[in-house]
Amino acid sequence: MTFKQLEALYWIARLGGFAQAARHLHASQSAISKRVHELEQLFDTELFDRSQRTARLTEKGEEMFVLASKLLEQRDAAVEQFGKPGVLERRIRLGVTELSAMTWLPRWIGLIQQHYPKVILEPDVDDSLQLRDKLLADELDLAIVPETFADARLPHKVVGQVTSAWMCKPGVVPAGGPMRLHELARHRMLVQGLNSGTGRAYDAWMKEQGVQPANVIVVSNLVALTGLTVSGLGVSYLPRECLQPLVIAGMLAELDVVPALPVVRYVAMQKGAHRSALTSSIVMLAQESCDFTRMFQAQMAVQPSS
Repeated sequence: MTFKQLEALYWIARLGGFAQAARHLHASQSAISKRVHELEQLFDTELFDRSQRTARLTEKGEEMFVLASKLLEQRDAAVEQFGKPGVLERRIRLGVTELSAMTWLPRWIGLIQQHYPKVILEPDVDDSLQLRDKLLADELDLAIVPETFADARLPHKVVGQVTSAWMCKPGVVPAGGPMRLHELARHRMLVQGLNSGTGRAYDAWMKEQGVQPANVIVVSNLVALTGLTVSGLGVSYLPRECLQPLVIAGMLAELDVVPALPVVRYVAMQKGAHRSALTSSIVMLAQESCDFTRMFQAQMAVQPSS
């Protein structure tokens, strides 16, 4: 019995088919089928019910899947414990929101590749709700989301925070002194939906302030939200520091609103059963990298010593 055979069975069962497992393991479908056939011959038992159109495990197959999960996890733990970071080979599925992808994700990936050059990263950019659900479904190893979506089932650590401000196209809101939040709410508001950690946090915060905007447009995409705000369609809360170039260019105006928007903390979440030295190290690198103040931050190349 080999780890390759166990991996084949594990990923066929996890992803629902031989073709999906082959793509995930970067192997041909015939190679994946051969590994399963070898495993079945070894134990003289069928592991998949071939009368079904989908890849469904038999009762013995279910037992083998549980065993494979444990053995593969123990293998990964052994490699992490005794292997050198430079030779560690693993696939890590990372989930981030759009704002992280637009700011510090390139720097984080650069640091991971610098410390673990053979680790293969599989990033997934989605809204906070989807990332949390994918983590619970074991489709991700690690997700960085606003703390709004912190879940008791998922251990988490704070990695950073983002400051937002109310913004609009210059002239949409008359210039002047500080404006009360309830006055701002008379204007059309462009907001993120409840699938967004930031959207959910600020929706709850405005309700705490006794403010219920009457004219709201929900925009799930941050780039689209920024573009609609620049177009003058309404006022919106946007990440303050990283969009300062648009303010300086006169495309956006930052509004002085009382009370100010609270900061939103971001956390790294992972499944409790899948915590490892590698993912813990990657979380520490996220804490080192997390910076929402500038767009598309790249990891600087390491200069060779003279």
